[in-house]
Amino acid sequence: MKTLLAVLTLALCSTLACAQTALPEIPLAISGHKLTAEVAATDGTRTTGLMYRRMMPEDRGMLFVFAYAQPQSFWMMNTYLPLSIAFVDEQGIIVNITDMKPLTTDPHPSAKPAKFALEMNQGWFARHGIKAGARIDGLKDAPPAQ
Repeated sequence: MKTLLAVLTLALCSTLACAQTALPEIPLAISGHKLTAEVAATDGTRTTGLMYRRMMPEDRGMLFVFAYAQPQSFWMMNTYLPLSIAFVDEQGIIVNITDMKPLTTDPHPSAKPAKFALEMNQGWFARHGIKAGARIDGLKDAPPAQ
């Protein structure tokens, strides 16, 4: 009975994303547009990212922090939200932005080495007129990659 209860609880938490640990949050700004980003700075949090979530408020996103700049690539397996991702270099400059289709394993690579990646609801960057070359302010306050 305890095993069945544990399995059902885990299944429910996976569905509701309640199994995710609360992540640190930091304020960021891009071209005068403010947002709040959860920070994924460990292997585990970077791997899970925004998987299983069914909604994300406007002006909120997830910042992925890597130990050093290198080519990055993301996919959308188990991710229900349509997202846009901005790959960001060590100086905080967006190197490219791409839209990602939910529930796919299509690769979405950075155009150049990136130390950060910022996922927002799909279209957020376009709605705010943010393009490659824009600087993200506040990255210095992100916890270091582990």
